[in-house]
Amino acid sequence: MTQAPRRTRRSSGRTTLADVARHAGVSPITVSRALRGERGVDPQLVQRVQEAADTLGYVPDPAARALASQKSSQVLVLVPLLSNALFVDLLEAVHRTLFPEGFQPLIGVTHYDSAEEELLLRTYLPHRPAGLLVTGFDRSDTALQLIAQSGVPCVHLMETSDSPGVACVGFSQTDAGAAITQHLLDRGRRRIAFCGAQLDPRVLQRAEGYRRCLRAAGLYDPGLELLSPERSSIALGARLFEQMLQRMPDIDAIFFCNDDIAQGGLLAAHRLGVAVPSRIAVAGFNDLAGSDQMVPPLTTVRTPRSEVGREGASMLLGMMRGTPAPAQCVQLGYELIVREST
Repeated sequence: MTQAPRRTRRSSGRTTLADVARHAGVSPITVSRALRGERGVDPQLVQRVQEAADTLGYVPDPAARALASQKSSQVLVLVPLLSNALFVDLLEAVHRTLFPEGFQPLIGVTHYDSAEEELLLRTYLPHRPAGLLVTGFDRSDTALQLIAQSGVPCVHLMETSDSPGVACVGFSQTDAGAAITQHLLDRGRRRIAFCGAQLDPRVLQRAEGYRRCLRAAGLYDPGLELLSPERSSIALGARLFEQMLQRMPDIDAIFFCNDDIAQGGLLAAHRLGVAVPSRIAVAGFNDLAGSDQMVPPLTTVRTPRSEVGREGASMLLGMMRGTPAPAQCVQLGYELIVREST
């Protein structure tokens, strides 16, 4: 009776930790300790194990590792959109901070939909991610409860809060909105319109800064606001510019809530023969790519989205390792970028 050949791989064909152990001539626990980089493992042994893993093409199974250690290496990151360069810059910084430390960002896109955010949390929190990064503070009571009951360390990005126990990294959207409105006032503008799109909480905070500044100057007129629930885009900006000019032909400045719609406004002004800035000054927000190349170059607010991603991920690293930062709220500020459009 012949003996069946010994199986060296799972039925899936994936190389296992046991395969590496046999190839290196050591125990599986030694392979595990060597590949985790634990101290106390002989360097020559580590090299032998690594060479065996490379030869066999071994890739560690993160699910199995998490099950064995009861620790996950994944960090859930919830952002509203991936089509907005603002969040792409943020995610890039998060990845560059977390990945070298052994953590993998797991991206969830909420599309500004509270039900979708709840579904993402219900789907991923049971897998016990090591940490959670979320955008802003506007979420449903259900989402708040899911985060609180999970016990997963959480850092809020792009906004700040004085609430005790809340970890956050960002800047004051309201103050930034007031700052660019004040710049337009300082330029001698008195009929300053506001055009907003998407109408997410941060856009509404910028609008509140705009109102606060104009009320203080005795110049606020609610008829100068034009708000659209549509997604921010260059095409929408062109339409908003035309609509505002038709509705209020005496305006002398427009503050657009984001640079892409401000870029659309500049293009519409050029097409309609409206001189910028002599007839109408145009300002944007976020200093997105291409704003400095517009004709004329766009005045805007430069927001620290890369810094927010980096600082937020660093704060979360400390929380996951049990060494939280002294400050639970980090204010990164913003920068007014004055160009020729105002």
